[in-house]
Amino acid sequence: MERVQIPTVSRPKPLSLTDTRIFVVTEDNFDAFIEEFKEVYGEVAYVALSMRDYENLALNVAELKRYINQQTQIIVYYEKAVTDEPEEENAQDGTGSQPSE
Repeated sequence: MERVQIPTVSRPKPLSLTDTRIFVVTEDNFDAFIEEFKEVYGEVAYVALSMRDYENLALNVAELKRYINQQTQIIVYYEKAVTDEPEEENAQDGTGSQPSE
């Protein structure tokens, strides 16, 4: 049986994330925090999360990471299935890489 060559598309551009700072403010450090924050950043805006909501946010990020990793494994599986070229497994990210010349 002849194997049909199916072209594969290039991978998406890697993520370019922006640093995000999270400050833990309590009743004990509120006044000092506001004073220092205004000096450094100017305006103050509040976004409040309960400790449980912060934990949920961290769990959601971990779940997104798991999902993306599994999708990457599926893509690599199908790329290997439709190409004749043997690729070396890159242990770090699970993607195939061309051998160096």
